[in-house]
Amino acid sequence: MDNIRRQVEDLQERKAAAQLGGGEEKIKSQHHRGFLTARERIDLLADEGSFMEFGMLNTSDVSGKEQKSYGDGLIAGVCKVNGRPAVVQAGDKTVFAATEGNVHIRKSRMVHDFAVRNGLPMFFLHEGGGLSMPDGMGSDGISDKLFPPEMLTHHRQVPTMTAILGDSFGGPTWMAVSSDFVTQLNGTCMAIAGPRMLELANGQKLPPEELGGVTVHNKYTGQIDQNAATEEECINQLKTYFEYMPQNADEQPAMRATNDDPNRRVEEVYDILPEKSNRVYDMKKIIRILVDDGEMFEVQPNFGKGLITGMAHLNGQTVGIIANQPNQFAGAPGPQECQKATEFICLCDSFHIPLVFLHDTPGFRISSEAEKAKMPTKIMVWNQALALSTVPKISVVIRKSIGAAYGNMAGPGMGGDLVVAWPTAEINFTGPEVGINVVYGRELAKSDNPKEMRQELLTHWSFDSSPYKAAAKHLIDDVIEPAETRKFLCQSLEYLLTSKRKKSERRLATWPTGI
Repeated sequence: MDNIRRQVEDLQERKAAAQLGGGEEKIKSQHHRGFLTARERIDLLADEGSFMEFGMLNTSDVSGKEQKSYGDGLIAGVCKVNGRPAVVQAGDKTVFAATEGNVHIRKSRMVHDFAVRNGLPMFFLHEGGGLSMPDGMGSDGISDKLFPPEMLTHHRQVPTMTAILGDSFGGPTWMAVSSDFVTQLNGTCMAIAGPRMLELANGQKLPPEELGGVTVHNKYTGQIDQNAATEEECINQLKTYFEYMPQNADEQPAMRATNDDPNRRVEEVYDILPEKSNRVYDMKKIIRILVDDGEMFEVQPNFGKGLITGMAHLNGQTVGIIANQPNQFAGAPGPQECQKATEFICLCDSFHIPLVFLHDTPGFRISSEAEKAKMPTKIMVWNQALALSTVPKISVVIRKSIGAAYGNMAGPGMGGDLVVAWPTAEINFTGPEVGINVVYGRELAKSDNPKEMRQELLTHWSFDSSPYKAAAKHLIDDVIEPAETRKFLCQSLEYLLTSKRKKSERRLATWPTGI
């Protein structure tokens, strides 16, 4: 019995040492820099007492490093998040700066396989310096440490959510840009390699935030979906996003309890929509009036600002919303908005989330810069995603929906199950002003009273742009009273989500992330 007790005590001592990772001094250093440790981050994510660790007694397989490398820079296991089982991995900066050694990589792969095999969502709380130099050096060191196949062929089998909570290069970056949702802590860097490596490679000197800070990703890359000032805020964003997600690709998102009447009239829209069609307004105000309890979780709010993408509920049903934003570029999508829409459609279709489109756009934002950014390709990739998606799609034209953008917003013939318009809608190949200039420009120039002629033409073209001609020919399904929009959406979802349509065919699950 004494021998067994001694063995148990030895185990307890080993686990106590493992709890400290790289040691107390490294933990103090992490705190001194203003960051939490990997275990503290997991405590913020996981329901109290639910975390069960895998590989706690792992150490580096580099000889002589055993006592300084518990976990080999990665803490991993299973836990509950808001009562739901999930897998979590967190880079441990106190051990070799959370770089990826042989054991680290082996554990990550096995935990990923465990998550997929059991249909468990995956959370990544990351920071780290990429591949560990000793483990990755030489032809043998690098040959079995290239991009992990489980990441490349994940195919959205379970939701993946990443928080970048410290400077991240290599592996953490690859994981983030492959995830369904990414948030980044303000002041951190996410890039292929760090500033020192960049300087050594090509002599370029940049501070970390200019290389891969939140401003870079919000303004240029779209590689993050949100950001926050504190680690706790970032982790709460993961939790909130998770509320809209199913456990895995075989399940639907859970219905959410609400006391918000699905038949509620939304008279407030009349106070939001301007009388004049050329005046801007905030589409988010309309969205919040339409959805349950006024709650929407926006995705990529600071990237491609001319388009809104976000999660909400309608009568308890999770929906994805794609809406033009008139107070940004008049709601005209450019290259970033196209990328944003495509990624969001892929996400929703992969996890059985119906889509609601709200139109108010004067057409695509065309320019020399847009052409250089492959605008035609981006428009068509958006359309391809729309055509391949099999979730229910409901389209509401609120005000303008002009030209090809009418199609990309799930207009008639573009895969929308229902397309309706408000009586305020203007639908046309081009806006009346532009169309008149193109078609009647010469006649206007020769007219004795061009102002009067233009006004007459505008009156005629405005009539042509109204939704009633399309409705008369059943090219759209109805013209609805704006105050009835919530009722229409809730009712439509009830009829569309039949046993056949509750789950999508997931044709977009194999599309690359970050289109």
